[in-house]
Amino acid sequence: MKKSCFLLFQLYFLASVAFAQSGRSTTFPDGTKIPDWFSDTSKIDLKSLGKQFVVTQHGVSADSNVVQTAQIQRVIDEAGAKGGGVIVIPKGTFLSGALFFKPKTHLYVADGGVLKGSDKIADYPMMPSRMEGQNLDYFPALVNAYGVNGFTISGKGKIDGNGLNYWKAFWQRRKENPNCTNLEVSRPRLVFIWKSDDVQVRDVTLQNSGFWTSHYYQCNNIKILNVRITAPHEPIKAPSTDAIDLDVCNNVLVKGCYLAVNDDAIALKGGKGPYADKDPGNGANTNIIIEDNTFGFCHAALTSGSEAIHNKNVVMRNCHIENAMRVLWLKMRPDTPQKYEFISVENVDGNAYSLIYVKPWKQFFDLKGRKDVPLSYSDHISLKNIKLKCEVFFDVSPGEYDKLSKFSFENLDITAKNAAYDKSVVKDFTLSNVKVNDKMIN
Repeated sequence: MKKSCFLLFQLYFLASVAFAQSGRSTTFPDGTKIPDWFSDTSKIDLKSLGKQFVVTQHGVSADSNVVQTAQIQRVIDEAGAKGGGVIVIPKGTFLSGALFFKPKTHLYVADGGVLKGSDKIADYPMMPSRMEGQNLDYFPALVNAYGVNGFTISGKGKIDGNGLNYWKAFWQRRKENPNCTNLEVSRPRLVFIWKSDDVQVRDVTLQNSGFWTSHYYQCNNIKILNVRITAPHEPIKAPSTDAIDLDVCNNVLVKGCYLAVNDDAIALKGGKGPYADKDPGNGANTNIIIEDNTFGFCHAALTSGSEAIHNKNVVMRNCHIENAMRVLWLKMRPDTPQKYEFISVENVDGNAYSLIYVKPWKQFFDLKGRKDVPLSYSDHISLKNIKLKCEVFFDVSPGEYDKLSKFSFENLDITAKNAAYDKSVVKDFTLSNVKVNDKMIN
């Protein structure tokens, strides 16, 4: 009898996954319709972006040993002054510090081309910026676009952060002071896009960033398609090299990407601190679809936090997990008011250390004199159609100021060394057709 029940479950699970992948939901987790914009993954037509400015035809040398920030920036400025166009990095390696793209300009890195970041922080002059949920003066990225609507990065080439010396400096500082913050060691990001709408990053490889790899702040309508983002976790760990940081962004599609970094693959940011919800520079991430991606090593495939105040309507679906520490991580920060809601992970398979991880995140905790501790909420969290091998099935232990409710697990087939779970930590927790280590649970 038990054997037949397991067989029926397996057939039901496989049928459910097949149906879900062939007929993807047309609504976000809160029931609102997914706009047709998310289904349009048409290729960038370079001809439609204006004149092509091949940097070697505009005074930039093919010498890969010379930092040519000023020369490349001059090409960008020229394109901007002439009404826009595409800055083309041809085959070869081109070394640069911080570059700033102008309205109606774009970046194309040709196959065999490498835009490589300088490993000298002096080539990234400090300026008003955004890092770790704070607006502050900080170092810009290698590629920057501030207020560049319609900005695109495309091509089969590479943007390389050349991060080794930054990583070594960080670990040396951490050795000297184990409590040092991430901002203590001067490191640049690879891509930073701020207040820019209708952005598309496609086909390129982003690798070896000194800090966060790609950071999008206060942007709407972002598509990240077929992008490969990597940073090593061995033999030397590339610290805080998040692949994609979404920071107060709305309408985002991450599709067909490979993400493997020594931190979170996709992290939803938005602000931190006891009064973060009152700061006009902070805000929510809404309407995020993450689909058809493969995750190599990362601390988590999808993370809410650690600097976030509101994430809503987030879908991760049809993804393969090769070696994530966690599939879904909800960082509950006890010094920040948070609301994570309507988050769905569905049609996922592979291997991870843990399926879901929800615990207080106390690194650099600071109530800044606030007497009452702000509450944090996670609700309408759904895990559906998942087949996973992991060490820990349910790593959930909320703090006294964390309120978890309306969690739903449906059609899960989990193999775990630690199969324990505690429904009591979540108010209104439903399990339907959930099998752990060949045993149905409820």
